[in-house]
Amino acid sequence: MKAIYLAPFGTIDEEVLSTLEICIWQIFGYEVKRMSNLSDPSFAFDPKTKQYNSTPFLKDLIQRVPHDAVKILGMTNYDIFIPMLSFVFGHAQVNGPAAVISLARLRQEFYHLPENKNLFLNRVMKEAVHELGHTFGLLHCADARCAMSLSNAIQQVDKKTEELCSNCSILFEDITKQIRRGNGMEIKQ
Repeated sequence: MKAIYLAPFGTIDEEVLSTLEICIWQIFGYEVKRMSNLSDPSFAFDPKTKQYNSTPFLKDLIQRVPHDAVKILGMTNYDIFIPMLSFVFGHAQVNGPAAVISLARLRQEFYHLPENKNLFLNRVMKEAVHELGHTFGLLHCADARCAMSLSNAIQQVDKKTEELCSNCSILFEDITKQIRRGNGMEIKQ
């Protein structure tokens, strides 16, 4: 049976991993497995921005996809960016096997505010569902409450839920039926 794998780059808090296991299983219906901690991502550090480029994370994950994986979600505590954006909460290959999320900007402490563990875990779930949704072929959604809505600021993350809206849920069900029938991940929409 296919599974979604969690791949921590460096040490990720146990509470984050266990919360994601439950959330991902509930939303996507796949077994969730953990990989051993991957090495710290020094290979992705950009001295100019003092951040980590998310593309090398994806390349590394693609090389590590287990044979029984339907998708793989990497996570890091470091702040990530893509060359065209100064930061991203996550990055995924649309219709591909891999995605990565950054926990850095999901923490209240990043904004010099007191820690709020529940808010942080909610944000982590939303971004994990969002990026995994992209790997299943889902695009950005106009429904601001849908996990697939675009988030360029933490306020937008806070407005959405970790659930897929009814339209995105229907699309996901169609995609996952094809995957389970053995048509693979090369699904065009």
